[in-house]
This record gives sequence, C-alpha cells and structure tokens, in this order.
Amino acid sequence: MIHPTAIVHKGAQIAEDVRIGAYSVIGPKVRIGPGTEIGTHALIEGETTIGARNRIFSHAVIGSIPQDLKYRGEKVRLEIGDDNIIREFTLLNPGTEGGGGLTSIGNGNLLMAYVHVAHDVRIGNRCILANAATLAGHVTLGDHVVVGGMTPIHQFVCVGDYSMIAGASALSQDIPPYCLAEGNRAVIRGLNLTGLRRNIDRETIDALKNAYRRLFESTEALKENAERLSEETNNDAVKKLCRFILESRRGIPFKRKTNAQ
Repeated sequence: MIHPTAIVHKGAQIAEDVRIGAYSVIGPKVRIGPGTEIGTHALIEGETTIGARNRIFSHAVIGSIPQDLKYRGEKVRLEIGDDNIIREFTLLNPGTEGGGGLTSIGNGNLLMAYVHVAHDVRIGNRCILANAATLAGHVTLGDHVVVGGMTPIHQFVCVGDYSMIAGASALSQDIPPYCLAEGNRAVIRGLNLTGLRRNIDRETIDALKNAYRRLFESTEALKENAERLSEETNNDAVKKLCRFILESRRGIPFKRKTNAQ
C-alpha cells in the first residue's frame, strides 16, 4: 500500500489500507483515515487530520505552515473530512492563533488543480472549487457552494449554502445563500436556479424567487427589508436568506434598483 520511495515519519497514524504513492512525504503528526489514496510527490505535514476515503492527487501540499507573517510557530491544525477529492498542486494551510487555530474542510468536496485554501478557512460539504480558485484567510463557505475557476475570494468573506460564484470573478463581499454572483468585483446576478433545482423542492424555490424580488429588486433598504421579511415568512430557506443578510459583516454586493428603473 505504501510505495518504497515514500517517506512516512515515525509518529504518523496511517490506517492499514491507505495507499501512498511514490516520493510522497507524510509528517510525524499526520493522521489519515481508512480508504484514503495519496498520489505521487504529495506532501502532508503539520497537525493534519484526514478522514476516510479521500483521494489526494500528485504534488498536493497539505498542512504546510500558514502564509501569514503573524504566524510564530504556534500549534495550529488542519482537519479534512471524508470522501473529498483534492487534485494536483493544491495548497491547503492550517489555521492561525488569531483565527482560532483551525482550517476545516467538510465531506464530499472537490478541490480542482491549483486551488489554494488559506489559514482559518471553513469549507462545508459538497462544495466544488474549480481550477485555481483562491480562498484567502478566514473565508467561510457553506454547503453545496460552487466557486468558478481563477476566482479569488477576499479575507473574511462568507458565502452561503447553494451559492455559486462564476469563474474569473473577484469576490470581496458576502454572498447570501442560494444566490449567483459574477464579475470583478462580483455582484449578485440572481438565484442559483440550476443548483437549487437539483436539491430543493419547487415550493421552496418559488418562495425564494419571491424573496429575491422583494430583497434585491426593491428601492427599500436591504437589511430593513430582510428583517421584515424574516418576521413575515414561515419558509425556513427564506428565513436563512434573511438571517444571512442581517448578520453580514462585509456587506452584500448587488446593484440597487432606482426609482428611474
């Protein structure tokens, strides 16, 4: 299961059926769960925990110290769940003391080639990060998020469940759940209807369409509108959308409709 040219340091905890390819290096504090496959020339180090049935391709660098000048060697962690696919030349950093010391990646995610996940990032489940997507420090992605290729996301940005960021965009503000954003700088263009139709029932989608029109196609103040809508609706998805808007710290990027329009 372990190629003779691979280096697995004493102290690493490796499940019996883990496969490790040629010239890969596994550090002494790494833990890897059953069914995981690691390709050639991969580097996994630091306080890194990897769950079950992950596929890690060649030249991935996982758990190397944060790219943060404030890092002074403190104990920090990277945790990766189950059933993730991590493609070639990805770079995944652990947390920093100022961000809680943890970078976490959930289950069933696809990280394509050259993706960078920086320190203190939180990624949920079933997300897709296309080639060369770049997540700066402290970014949070919910579940079922899609980030297009060549798209950077600014520090501390939050992206809600079932949202999509189009390729070659540049995102510097928060994107609420269920929305589609595009552009440099990215702004909300509508609902992510393709993603919603795959996972959400028709009644909920209709409720979200009505909520979107009220929130983003109105001349009223966004947060005041969201607060009123949250009190009026009984739909959980609409409540989640409103709550995200009310709790946003970086603001929501959308083109406000004017009276002239």
